[in-house]
Amino acid sequence: MMRIVALLLCLCSIDAAAQARPVEQLERGNGPEPATLDAHRCQEVACGNVLRDLYEGLVTEDAAGRLIPGMAERWEVSADGRLWTFHLRNGLRWSNGETLTAAAIVASFRRAFAPETAAPFAEQFDAVLNASAVQSGKSSPTTLGIDAPDARTIRIRTTRQVALPALLTLPIAFPVYLPAVTQYGNQHTRPGHLVSNGAYRLVAWTPQANLTVERNPRFHDAASVRIARVRFHVTEDAAAELQRFAAGDLHITETAPPQPLPKLRERFGAQLRIAPYIGAFWLGMNVTRPPLKDDPRLREALSLAVDRDKLTRYITGLGETPAYGIVPPGIPGYDAAKIHWADWDQARRDARAKALYRAAGYSDANPLILELRYNTSTPHRRLTLAVAAMWRDTLGVRVRLRNEEWKVFVQNRRQRAITQVFRGGWIGDVADARNFLGAFADDGALNWPGYDDARYQELFANADAARSEVVRNAWLRAAETRLLHAHVLIPLYFYTSKHLVSPKVVGFEANPLDRHPSRWLQLRQ
Repeated sequence: MMRIVALLLCLCSIDAAAQARPVEQLERGNGPEPATLDAHRCQEVACGNVLRDLYEGLVTEDAAGRLIPGMAERWEVSADGRLWTFHLRNGLRWSNGETLTAAAIVASFRRAFAPETAAPFAEQFDAVLNASAVQSGKSSPTTLGIDAPDARTIRIRTTRQVALPALLTLPIAFPVYLPAVTQYGNQHTRPGHLVSNGAYRLVAWTPQANLTVERNPRFHDAASVRIARVRFHVTEDAAAELQRFAAGDLHITETAPPQPLPKLRERFGAQLRIAPYIGAFWLGMNVTRPPLKDDPRLREALSLAVDRDKLTRYITGLGETPAYGIVPPGIPGYDAAKIHWADWDQARRDARAKALYRAAGYSDANPLILELRYNTSTPHRRLTLAVAAMWRDTLGVRVRLRNEEWKVFVQNRRQRAITQVFRGGWIGDVADARNFLGAFADDGALNWPGYDDARYQELFANADAARSEVVRNAWLRAAETRLLHAHVLIPLYFYTSKHLVSPKVVGFEANPLDRHPSRWLQLRQ
């Protein structure tokens, strides 16, 4: 009897010790507060990072960024490249335990393209049959070229050949649980309301601080998800984020602050991860309102006066390269365009900038007064200060800097009511030049400058109609060249991805789109 009692006491103490152990939790810096966790309305990296933990599309990516099966265990495409058939895994479930069917996935797609959803990335799917007509309200969502012939099959029809599997990794293609949308409206994204289908589920969200996800036991591959909980921290101040990493509060940072690279290497060694990244940083100009609306000479003068070599050497300083085009290097098969004066030295550019500035009617006696708007971020503030100084010293422009919290900034940029020059740029959703140029082909939600040019739209349409990649890329390059010489954008640099990663983290792999879902990571004890 005493042996049994002793054994029970031992077992109880073991169980108590197990319960006392802290839950394994990954601490991730994530930049600004996510604007939304509605997958169909996400348009920035901060929400995309979280959504890739919460959801899974028909197709997903591994740690190295390679396309792999997601909800679909396999797929095939017709000989003409216009009918895709996706075969779902058996036993798919939502995080609340309900069965996830093909019909629910189709209904989610219809909601994504409905006009009232106002999905910012819907235009990326304009190749899907009737997608544009549905989004504009000209056609019913039931006419969308996506259907489910049975409970485990999804068919997607397109009007042209398109790299559809890559597009299906975007949050707009994630399945949103519509009963929660019906019941809670915009609050369906809150903890306790949000129902997802990915490796994790949302358990907490403290605005402007952090949000926490935990392993979803109903995920089809839950057994391979090694980290039990992940906390995403709002880290708009890159310098403060670095200090939190150094203190052990973060395992992964969203970025690294602009500091001399040798200094960072000396301090952090192999913990500093810098890699090529398919992304471009530029300043946009609102061409729907004066003073930038009707004078390309003024816009070109502002572009010429920016010394990109100084910006990338002294301000960003982490391997970025000066940009004179919109599409970054590294896009397979694409010969990126650049501004015709890209090979001039800065002295020659400055002289031309001054001449154009005077021709536009400005001088020391009549200086241009301009607002430069950016979202809260240490690197962005440093960069806009440097650009403002270049405009002042070279041209005499008086610049007012406007710093806004992310959600306010995004709204103002989209509305084009009070913006003049603003922080812009694009991080590639897929490795395709079209992804960087498509926003300017219509008056959609992503055309922040309000660029409207019939010839550009014609060139873009020719690219979409091309029957070979070589011809398609040639038309896209012609479109990029025209966009560049309209000077509605000021290209500044091409990105590198830069993170500080703790030695405790295993499985963090560099990839061109800089996506790192937590399901592929582990924490050393």
